[in-house]
Amino acid sequence: MIQLSVVIITFNEEKNIGRCLDSVKDIADDVVVVDSFSTDSTEAICSSKGVRFVQHKFEGHIEQKNWAISQVKFPHILSLDADESLSDELKKNILDTKKNWIKGGYYMNRLNNYCGQWIRHCGWYPDRKLRLFDSRQGKWGGENPHDRYEMNEGDKNTGFLKGDIFHYSYYSVDEHYRQAEKFATIAAKGMQAKGMNTSLMMIYAKTLFKFFRNYILKFGFLDGRYGYVISRISAWETYLKYSKLKSMNHA
Repeated sequence: MIQLSVVIITFNEEKNIGRCLDSVKDIADDVVVVDSFSTDSTEAICSSKGVRFVQHKFEGHIEQKNWAISQVKFPHILSLDADESLSDELKKNILDTKKNWIKGGYYMNRLNNYCGQWIRHCGWYPDRKLRLFDSRQGKWGGENPHDRYEMNEGDKNTGFLKGDIFHYSYYSVDEHYRQAEKFATIAAKGMQAKGMNTSLMMIYAKTLFKFFRNYILKFGFLDGRYGYVISRISAWETYLKYSKLKSMNHA
């Protein structure tokens, strides 16, 4: 049986971190929390759970998660965010995989909880993620703030585990608006750094298509009121992202 390290990055996650740590205690042989200098009780909660707690300056989601990998005891890793936890079915399948590890990495679905409601449409489910992997065969990539684990060329032999990562994404609509604005700013800076540009026509086209995609094509209307809210804020985030890019380039 392989030994498994669980890696979690945090910043002011007192609301979530306890649930996350409790969900991995039966499958982990090593748990490390990499914290970007929280000012709430995150550290105290981690200490009470007996996990390793390391602080490191946050320079981006991708950078933080790649640095976190260097802190583990074992190369086989389960990576979670603090606002995530594991379903019982997924925990069982991870334990079975530890006994018979045959892939470079394993995908799993993520089910998002929005203001107390599980969201199964809007393009939010199945939100498939590669979170269980041999860290010698890949690294974190993507574009901040939307990171993803990427297997090396030649090491892309992956599997899929049944069960869900439960993601407690937002506790209020206002929280979603604040996060959307934050993510839009990060994304705009990333696009500007790559020399990207946009136009008013493109901004409006991408915004309208984002809402149409999530609410109609991805059946967001089946999630009721929150399906509409999620689709609207996602479209607003798209508008902000490209508007900020246009303003940055103009400046």
